[in-house]
Amino acid sequence: MDEVVSRIREASRFVPLERLALSPQCGFSNSVMGNAVTPTDQERKLRLVVETARRVWGEEALLPDIP
Repeated sequence: MDEVVSRIREASRFVPLERLALSPQCGFSNSVMGNAVTPTDQERKLRLVVETARRVWGEEALLPDIP
């Protein structure tokens, strides 16, 4: 998370923070050709994305908590 936050801060030197976003991109593949990713792994990854976004943009920039 620290590295991603650092990269977002660096990017914000060139693009306003409100124009930047955080996305998991991919990494949820569970096909034969992809990664063996469990639903628990997927949830953990999404929670990390949310935690990182909260750290960068604050609570007001996000939807309500994921249960």
